Amino acid sequence: MTPKILIVTGDAAESLEVLYPYQRLQEEGYEVHIAAPARKQLRFVVHDFEPGYDTYTEKPGYTWPADLAFSEVAPADYVALVIPGGRAPEYLRNDPELRKILKSFFDADKPVAQICHGPLLTAAIGSLEGRRVTSYPALELDMQAAGATFQDAEAVVDGTLVSSRAWPDHPTWMREFLKILREKA
Repeated sequence: MTPKILIVTGDAAESLEVLYPYQRLQEEGYEVHIAAPARKQLRFVVHDFEPGYDTYTEKPGYTWPADLAFSEVAPADYVALVIPGGRAPEYLRNDPELRKILKSFFDADKPVAQICHGPLLTAAIGSLEGRRVTSYPALELDMQAAGATFQDAEAVVDGTLVSSRAWPDHPTWMREFLKILREKA
């Protein structure tokens, strides 16, 4: 049976942070499912940096279908979890079904990869307390408030949790996550 990996996301997720791990993990032979608040066509965004802006800009990105709704997810069916960033985590952290899913992965110590604003989700369930993480640099204070030690690095590995700053760090992030998957999953 092919091991399955779950990606949890929603509208306004960063296109590259969903689709890069989705395709990269399929290349490695995993079956990858995308879960969202509802089964629907998701609308992703592209965040980029432009001269003269104090922060990133946002443009429409790809659309992609969600394979299942959060309420349909059976966490025991999956060997690992990926949490992309973008704006999606800002509102997804309020979803009680998603919080149950996240908690089950951390309670079982399954591999979790999070990037950019994704750690807002793990912070919402109290799973960053005492851990070392990275995230989009503007979230450093949020990570500290969640009890984590923030490190500004391409990827930070703490046990089975691999975090990264943003899409430019994809190669390092996935390389570290794949090491853990090969060992644990």
